[in-house]
Amino acid sequence: MSAKTVLLCGVGGQGTILAADLLARAALAAGFEVKVSEIHGMAQRGGAVTTVVRYGDKVNTMVADVGESDIVVSFETTEALRNIAFLKQGGYLLVADETIKPLPVACGFASMPADAHRKLEDAGAVLIPAHDLAVEAGNAKCENVAILGALESQLGFGLELWSKVIEGRVPPKTIESNVKAFELGFAFANERA
Repeated sequence: MSAKTVLLCGVGGQGTILAADLLARAALAAGFEVKVSEIHGMAQRGGAVTTVVRYGDKVNTMVADVGESDIVVSFETTEALRNIAFLKQGGYLLVADETIKPLPVACGFASMPADAHRKLEDAGAVLIPAHDLAVEAGNAKCENVAILGALESQLGFGLELWSKVIEGRVPPKTIESNVKAFELGFAFANERA
């Protein structure tokens, strides 16, 4: 299989880096070569975070230029708009239906992008109610894993493989809610297909 590129983006505190780590571990467990690149932006809550996970039979680089990502996964609508240019023509755009106001907006020095939902829908985005799914799973902090569940609908690694990866990586007391969030995200994506 030729290398697939998944760009994950969000803001600090949303679990973007954990999600990328889980994705990389799942791809490794599925037998692929994996390379990961992370950009942490501001190293605090609210700063932009972007991670590229490339996997396949042979992966030469972890870099993804504009228009080269097979999949863009965003944990927040504004970050989706900022990173949409990385999605290749015909790629898959998965976005958490959540908007986080950055500090300049909260302080009144800037404004949010107009018509974000319409722009994302026009781009073919699948908007996932990740927060609601995580709450239904019993832990609002599992939004990132609910998003991974929806992403699995495009990957085909298998639910059993993901369950093992999740169990081996998240804190023991959160395994059940994380696995449930993953399953709910997967079900959501399959209902939309």
